Amino acid sequence: MRAVTFQGKEKIDVRNMPDPTIQEPTDAIIRVTSTAICGSDLHLYHHGNLVLEDDYIIGHEPMGIVEEVGPGVKNLKVGDRIVVPFNVSCGDCHYCTHDMESMCDHSNKNPETDYGGLFGFGKLNGDYPGGQAEFLRVPYADQNSFKIEDDSIPDEKVLFLSDVLPTAYWSVEHAGVKEGDTVIVLGSGPIGIMAQKFAKLKGAKRVIAVDHVKHRLEHSAKQVGIETFNFDEVDMPSLALKDLTNGGADVVIDCVGMDGKVSKIEKVTNKISAQRGTTRPIEMAGVAVKKFGTIMLTGVYLTPASNFPINNLFSRNITLKMGQCPVPHLMPKLYDMVMKEEIDPTDIITHIMPLEQAATAYDIFDKKSDNSIKIVLKPD
Repeated sequence: MRAVTFQGKEKIDVRNMPDPTIQEPTDAIIRVTSTAICGSDLHLYHHGNLVLEDDYIIGHEPMGIVEEVGPGVKNLKVGDRIVVPFNVSCGDCHYCTHDMESMCDHSNKNPETDYGGLFGFGKLNGDYPGGQAEFLRVPYADQNSFKIEDDSIPDEKVLFLSDVLPTAYWSVEHAGVKEGDTVIVLGSGPIGIMAQKFAKLKGAKRVIAVDHVKHRLEHSAKQVGIETFNFDEVDMPSLALKDLTNGGADVVIDCVGMDGKVSKIEKVTNKISAQRGTTRPIEMAGVAVKKFGTIMLTGVYLTPASNFPINNLFSRNITLKMGQCPVPHLMPKLYDMVMKEEIDPTDIITHIMPLEQAATAYDIFDKKSDNSIKIVLKPD
């Protein structure tokens, strides 16, 4: 099969790889019909050598048609159309049965880690090759699938049940956004835009999108209908945000993570410390949030932080929340919201490209060029 593979820093290539096979009775094999590039994939694009070997298949936002099922699969049959969550979870452990599937006890056997498996993130994260490929093995298939019964629904309308929608929704819920709040969302990429939408749905009085990519801020202003803030246009953006919100926001949601804009100092410290990327979003959030406010870290941080502002957060009684969204239990609710047109996930799609053009697609997405926001890849 053809698949998108990691080949070192900022190098990916579509190569011929072995077709996946049934390895466990509870496995299924799907023919991927749509998959997408996520901001988390850019962390691998830049720093994948920390967790990946060359030739590893990446991607964690797939959907497709069931081609084969193992003898232990009870709820799926050949021909079913499913969306696959980015978490890999067993469905039976304490965490899975208490809506904490991202911390599954059984899906990640790596002794160096203590959290659940992830598609496309290498041996450290359970060793599950990713979904940017023609075919995908889905372990614990009954648990890690959401059936789309209506064939008339286009992939693009439900594909983001795999990650974007639940991650954005859970970020807002986990942060405790409530009616009347002022919410700052760092980043107007796919997750950020959806988090902005969900914050509005929760009744936030003000939602402010923060970014420095103009076309993404314009999208937030036009499609979400919120305030925008370009941090490149002011000298001290953190303090400017604090002033703009009259002492700070109730909630700041960081949808950027370690691959935000790296400062000059960090470019030096990254060479002599364990940190990679930046902690500037955390530092900005720590100033822009009000006293007794909440910061939610949604963007991925793969390495230790050299300049984590623990003193500032402690001194101002800030609540800090973070982590990987537990996706499976959220998929039915979000599917209903999409079908009822309470939320539209499709307006973030700017590019639909063949899987074979993945290298070009990654370059576009990484550079935020061609007015890109979200890129969907089609294996066919």
